[in-house]
Amino acid sequence: MGSAAGGDEFRFADSLGPAKIIHVHEPRLGLKAVLVVDNVALGPSIGGLRIAPDVSTEECFRLARAMTLKNSAGGLAHGGGKSVLYGDPRMPRDEKEALIRAFAHALRNEQDYIFGPDMGTDETCMAWIRDEIGRSVGLPAALGGIPLDEIGATGWGLRHAAEVAASYAGVRLAGARLAIQGFGAVGKHAARFLLAQGAILVAASDTGGTVHDPGGLDLGLLLRFKAEGRSVCEAPGVQKLAREAIVGVECDIWIPAARPDVVHEDNVGQLRARLVLQGANIPLTVAAERILHERGVLVVPDFIANAGGVICAAMEYAGASQSAAFAAIAEKIRANTAAVLESAKARGCPPREAAVELATARVKAAMATRRFHIM
Repeated sequence: MGSAAGGDEFRFADSLGPAKIIHVHEPRLGLKAVLVVDNVALGPSIGGLRIAPDVSTEECFRLARAMTLKNSAGGLAHGGGKSVLYGDPRMPRDEKEALIRAFAHALRNEQDYIFGPDMGTDETCMAWIRDEIGRSVGLPAALGGIPLDEIGATGWGLRHAAEVAASYAGVRLAGARLAIQGFGAVGKHAARFLLAQGAILVAASDTGGTVHDPGGLDLGLLLRFKAEGRSVCEAPGVQKLAREAIVGVECDIWIPAARPDVVHEDNVGQLRARLVLQGANIPLTVAAERILHERGVLVVPDFIANAGGVICAAMEYAGASQSAAFAAIAEKIRANTAAVLESAKARGCPPREAAVELATARVKAAMATRRFHIM
């Protein structure tokens, strides 16, 4: 098993990081993976392991930087990192286990990185990593963990971000029309928590396409189909649209909860919402966010809105209970959302600009106390 620094990776470097980029390749297993540890001034980095066929070193770096900002904004004693493994997340279980265990073994001495779940991985995957190297979060309850995806930690945080942001966007949650792009581990729980506040789910999408009903979709029906491993588009009695059509569905609140860069300069004009809560990491390009800001659409950045999962993970790592983790998620995300939106409103700038300033200031304050600023 070999690991080595990649090629011209210094093109990503700036005053915050990355601290290290490690490429892992094992041809006999078909293992090709990347770890980016961005910044550890606040403590060892926490970040998810993502599996997808089209991941890249650049995407991994961008996600690691989002984790640096997210952990800093969340007031956590952890830096930011991310790992990606090239492959089909729906590969046979034994093949997935072999690849994940091999990747974890290759990183067994990288004490600056703690694995967590992400797209294509879950608490069982984290249990395999714990068995290999003893360093992961988002573990099954049977191993003393708080299963982030099962309980909907990120969705819980999105619900609280929505409550705070609604008044800034001129939206009332009761009766608000909700559309979710990526009806998976994050999206389905966000829907569950927001519908409990009176929102109406009018559209949802997954890899199979988009379902739409202006009068409101049956959440229970969609959840049942997802639990059976089926697409929302297999549900009967709903209007079915192309997967990309979710961007143009008229709604009050739009939540992207899947892949990066789903809204960009070429399609941002289709978006018809008043409030965007970023449930995924880097789901909108910076240019698209600026265009929406100029149109008067409020966008709550990813590392503010979707920090519930990593806050829960950090609490689990420190030995906290699920109830304590949920209380911390609510408190931290409500405070950070309010602070960012107040600053953005006062300065007339996009919320991301205010959020990056807040998070970066905390990281740099921590870096100033370190013997070496990054490592």
